[in-house]
Amino acid sequence: MSNENKSIIEFDFTLICEYFSAIERQGPGSKEATIKALSFVDNLNDNSKIADLGCGTGGQTMVLAQNAPGTITGIDLFPKFIDLFNENAKMYSLQDRVKGVVGSMDDLPFAEGELDLIWSEGAIYNIGFKKGLSYWKQFLKCGGYLAVTEACWFTPQRPVEINDFWMEAYPEIDTIPEKIAQIQDAGYVPVASFILPESCWTDNFYVHQKAAQVKFLEKYPNNKSAQELVANERREAELYSKYKEYYGYVFFICSSR
Repeated sequence: MSNENKSIIEFDFTLICEYFSAIERQGPGSKEATIKALSFVDNLNDNSKIADLGCGTGGQTMVLAQNAPGTITGIDLFPKFIDLFNENAKMYSLQDRVKGVVGSMDDLPFAEGELDLIWSEGAIYNIGFKKGLSYWKQFLKCGGYLAVTEACWFTPQRPVEINDFWMEAYPEIDTIPEKIAQIQDAGYVPVASFILPESCWTDNFYVHQKAAQVKFLEKYPNNKSAQELVANERREAELYSKYKEYYGYVFFICSSR
């Protein structure tokens, strides 16, 4: 989910849920990227326990479940997302292995060392990369895996407009080497990292929003918050188109020592 300029959390939660529920993914990503990241995780079996934090409606979770053994718990703050998540699990006949629950990624319901894998696509920014790495680690078994996507700079310098935009939106954005150093400092072993392709942002996220935006504004023609939310998302898409060579999401896969 986006978090630029006017922070997404400043918008009405009900409107946010309705807007993002209309699209399959609540952030940039793809089935291929999820499967590629999963290919670096080698410790899973039928008894494995997996958590998808900030799961949204479960676009990536269902891909995980179709390509990995074990049980998956999806955690998200928004009850509407979790309702749709559990409906999607049923639609894919995954309800015996996949369950969504309402909760916060900074107050997890798991026991220490309970999880074999923690997954989080486009969501760790909600509590911050460093805090997420540190707090989540206690729930992983020794040798367990963490796989997250995080906004990163691709270059040491970048134009003022996009630099200022992200510094206001998410000051923790940094270069890939700095993020890897943070992973190591938090006590993980870096396993792999790769940049999400441009199509993860365009074809799989921004394009799907265009039709949703038209319907959304038709439903709320005089709602200032709805108009601001759409304007926020449109500006984000414009900035990505203009400055995509300078930033994007990076998938980081690491193991717990």
